[in-house]
Amino acid sequence: MKLSLHNTLGRRLQSFEPLHPGVVGMYCCGPTVYHYAHIGNLRTYVNEDFLRRSLEYAGYRVNHVVNITDVGHLTSDSDEGDDKMEKGAAREGRTVWEIAAHYTNAFLLDWQRLNLLQPSHWPKATDYIAQQIQLVQELESRGFVYRTSDGLYFDTEKFPAYGDFAGLRLDKLMAGVRVELGDKKNPSDFALWKFSPVDKRRAMEWDSPWGVGFPGWHAECSAMSTALIGRTLDIHCGGTDHIRVHHTNEIAQSECAHDGEPFARFWIHNEFLKTEDSDKMSKSSGEFLTLQVLIDRGFHALDYRYFCATAHYRKFLTFSWPNLEAARDAHRAFRRRLKPLLDAWNGSRQGETDSVHEFSEGQKGWQAQFEEALGQDVNIPKALGIAQSLARDGNLTEAQRGRLLLDWDAVLGLDLAQDLPDPPPAIVDADQSAHIDALVAARTQARESKDWPEADRIRKLLADLQVVVTDTPTGPVWAFKG
Repeated sequence: MKLSLHNTLGRRLQSFEPLHPGVVGMYCCGPTVYHYAHIGNLRTYVNEDFLRRSLEYAGYRVNHVVNITDVGHLTSDSDEGDDKMEKGAAREGRTVWEIAAHYTNAFLLDWQRLNLLQPSHWPKATDYIAQQIQLVQELESRGFVYRTSDGLYFDTEKFPAYGDFAGLRLDKLMAGVRVELGDKKNPSDFALWKFSPVDKRRAMEWDSPWGVGFPGWHAECSAMSTALIGRTLDIHCGGTDHIRVHHTNEIAQSECAHDGEPFARFWIHNEFLKTEDSDKMSKSSGEFLTLQVLIDRGFHALDYRYFCATAHYRKFLTFSWPNLEAARDAHRAFRRRLKPLLDAWNGSRQGETDSVHEFSEGQKGWQAQFEEALGQDVNIPKALGIAQSLARDGNLTEAQRGRLLLDWDAVLGLDLAQDLPDPPPAIVDADQSAHIDALVAARTQARESKDWPEADRIRKLLADLQVVVTDTPTGPVWAFKG
């Protein structure tokens, strides 16, 4: 199966081949865990999951990295305002570490509910401070960094290609923009390292060669992607709102630190979920919809996944309750239509003859249509329409249709072989989250000490709480059972 993807770098459809045969390095900008993810955020992750599944369906192994931003993301893209984690802690009267743990686990719960494939790595910004400092030191040694009274900044004037990715005209921007406690040389310059205030201690701060402080938001993605994938990524994903600032800054700092090597070969950007009276769902207003709100209204998380599948990732998707209800009804009808087909396929497999596993000419035709849809910029709405048409095709047996649809669900991710389960419980509060964190940490310590009876005891306690723990290369991740 051949894949062509719309590459923001060049603004055109390009045939995709990875840098290393058979293996795709894919980095996706993850959440800033200062609040719940809203359904607009989640649409991006669903679309990236469709891409990941399509790559694997095409035969690639995907090294998939999704970062957790738990420090450094300021409330303003111009490097002003509070760190979002500090803002979240002040809002709720908790520590920043409690905020990070609570909203990370809430995000991972949403991830599980939406049947998103687990990434290869879940790096947290606070676990990669040393790598971020190393990146800034490299840029400083190459002459791209200058110091102000509030931090270290990247000098965009020294990277002539800075505006190319987003189509920016730097000469048109107002010069001499003021920043708190200092002046930028250029309005597009961005913080690599921020100094802590001299008159108070921040909740999150680290020693560095330049003094106590914390990294700028953009530094983490370059540092972590390099550590976990390499200097050049095959695919970098994110929302369209990241093009102008965050992704432009990632390109500048990465390529300047790495002798001009391309930072990412393909850039895949997802368009917004909008409401009928707004172009973008946002947390800034303080009013936004979470997946839990949808579940409380009687929808299943997979109803929302199906809703996301109805629009191409580069197109706006308009949310309204009637639109979601229509998607829910279509999703449930689709599953009802599939049940006898899947039953027929499962029944035909009991004999397990070679002929059962061979595609008929009719099946091959449908398979070609499905692969063509995926190959043209991961056109999931078209692929879903093909699946719906196949389910009604009387020219194939029920077993033949069931086999294809079950196979295609590896991309659609609707878990069609299962009845819709009840959603797992919501995280109640930070105390519950902290209690589970402590149990998971104790389980890890017992396993490292080879105290298997204690590890088994803790496993049973976690099972009683309906918690499942997944051991990943970066440590254990827990979520409520589905």
